[in-house]
Amino acid sequence: MSRRAASHARVRTSALAALTATVLAAAGAPALAAPDGGRPMNRAFARAAEEFGVPRDLLTAVGYGETRLDGHAGRPSQAGGYGVMHLVSNPVNRTLERAAALTGASPAELRTDTAANVLGGAAVLRAYADTLGLDARDRDDVDAWYPVVARYAGTDGPAAALYADAVYDILADGLDAVVPGGERVSVTGRRVAPRKGSTASAHVRTQSPDYPSALWVPAHADNFAGGRSAEIDKVIIHVTQGSYAGSINWFRDPASGVSAHYVVRSSDGEITQMVRDADTAYHARSANASTLGVEHEGFIDDPSWFTDTMYRSSAALTRHLCDRHGIPKDRAHIIGHSEAPGNDHTDPGPHWDWERYMELVGADSGTPADGLSFATYDTLRSGSTGPQVAAAQRLLGERGHPAGAEDGSFGPATLSAVRAYQTALGLDADGVVGARTWTALLSGGATPTIGQGASGDAVKRLQRALTAALGSPLAVDGSFGPATATAVRAYQTSRGLAADGVVGAATWAALQAGR
Repeated sequence: MSRRAASHARVRTSALAALTATVLAAAGAPALAAPDGGRPMNRAFARAAEEFGVPRDLLTAVGYGETRLDGHAGRPSQAGGYGVMHLVSNPVNRTLERAAALTGASPAELRTDTAANVLGGAAVLRAYADTLGLDARDRDDVDAWYPVVARYAGTDGPAAALYADAVYDILADGLDAVVPGGERVSVTGRRVAPRKGSTASAHVRTQSPDYPSALWVPAHADNFAGGRSAEIDKVIIHVTQGSYAGSINWFRDPASGVSAHYVVRSSDGEITQMVRDADTAYHARSANASTLGVEHEGFIDDPSWFTDTMYRSSAALTRHLCDRHGIPKDRAHIIGHSEAPGNDHTDPGPHWDWERYMELVGADSGTPADGLSFATYDTLRSGSTGPQVAAAQRLLGERGHPAGAEDGSFGPATLSAVRAYQTALGLDADGVVGARTWTALLSGGATPTIGQGASGDAVKRLQRALTAALGSPLAVDGSFGPATATAVRAYQTSRGLAADGVVGAATWAALQAGR
């Protein structure tokens, strides 16, 4: 740290200590924990900007680029970053600890208290500015801060330039965001001409060797393995739990031990490739050898990151990968991280719209990989043929009414099994598999209470049964998200059940009775 930065830090630490002591004596609580009933985040940015001489709009743009101004209740990002300003604590980047030294706030405060976190981010930016020699006139000029912002990225080279470019894009476009708690935070757009110096981004524009629409920024060699030990057969969808640029930085960090083949940006769908398709990225444990990993900027609990542009850009990439590597475009081969064998992650989470995504990819039609999931369920009768007949035959056997060979041909054995099943349920034993019989067949099995956020086989059975009962397609992805909750409430309302969106005993009973 320069003498100037050290002096500023000592003044700041002393001032904070005095302020804290005063407030403790008066109110018995730490200053940074005091409630702010006005506009707390705006106040935090204004205070931090004034105290450390960082342009308020630049400080806000850095925070928005990192987290969309959501501190996620103190939970860390994938890279070990905390709070609105993404103060990082990992073996290589320790801005959290540096902010603590500069401000006198504890790491716990910096992780969980937004005002402290913003102040810490400003302190780190000012320390970098001092180290780079920005004087008072420079600090008043937002365009002079580009190298400082690049250093805040915690990396160098093309990834740092990508990071700084994203912040200056926000400054140019402006910002009008509603943050958690309902407060509005704004930045007015302006003309920007950042003085990039040696942190030029021209070399970032190298194109991907495997997907021409993407940029190429290679992951650190320690974070992937050269070559493959298995044939590529799946695409795995991830969510970064962090920002686009921050994730790219993390995959370039040898301490991370992780990577992905591609990273997709939320705002405009920009894609950066980091590992060649022919090499093995470390993104899904035991599934690494045979899969391609696609990371999406954002957090699984915040659907605002999943923009239309992101979906379309990612779907075009996945379609290209499937065509190039001969991967079927279905949900057995395009899966979430949570569905990969041997993994304990939950991404892409309940807000990822699988139905829409697969439609954009151009999902293969015909027999589904699981043999049971269809966009619509046809009415079947004697003489019907095809994969849906085979599905009905399989389900009849599982429900204790064997229909003979699962050959996709609706013959006498299938007719007899259908009638026996309908009689057992108290349905009209006409031997025709219509909506009511399909609903009962598809929903059969265990009846756990499930609601939004649940996942697994029970959710898949529910989604198939609702598709049959309501006559409208529902993605069968095993993830109980908003679309499934809406379908559950529609079913409950139409059947005179309590429309709470939770599938308990009464809802299962109605489904399994073919109501």
